[in-house]
Amino acid sequence: MGAAACAVGLVGNAGDWIGFAPSRADAYDLVVGRGDVAASWAPAEPDDLLALAIAYFEEALTEPPEDLAATHGDIGDLVRHVAAGAADGVHAADLLEAVDAIDDGLAADVVVSRLVRCLSAPEEPVARLHRRAAELGASVRG
Repeated sequence: MGAAACAVGLVGNAGDWIGFAPSRADAYDLVVGRGDVAASWAPAEPDDLLALAIAYFEEALTEPPEDLAATHGDIGDLVRHVAAGAADGVHAADLLEAVDAIDDGLAADVVVSRLVRCLSAPEEPVARLHRRAAELGASVRG
């Protein structure tokens, strides 16, 4: 893991949080931690990053530790990164619309609807985050 992690929300019974951090390979890692410590991480898939952005705008997870909490700008950078890596023209255009919605400060429900269109898998975003957190060792809430 290259830089400091940003937490999006709590996912664990013991206060585990899930978030992201830039990696050394010009990519992002999915990160699970407790308190102010990033405990485990793995390369993030685009849908992981989009699920984090959706959870952020939906406020679907309990707030993470304040000193690690992702900002609106952090989430914009995250989605911008996913858009930059999109190979398909239609998918890239949808992602750029989501980036524009974030950058323009549109209402959260508008941003979420644009982000949801960009997911490649049918898995519900928050369920995906709980599953991925469990895979990374979090004591996930039931």
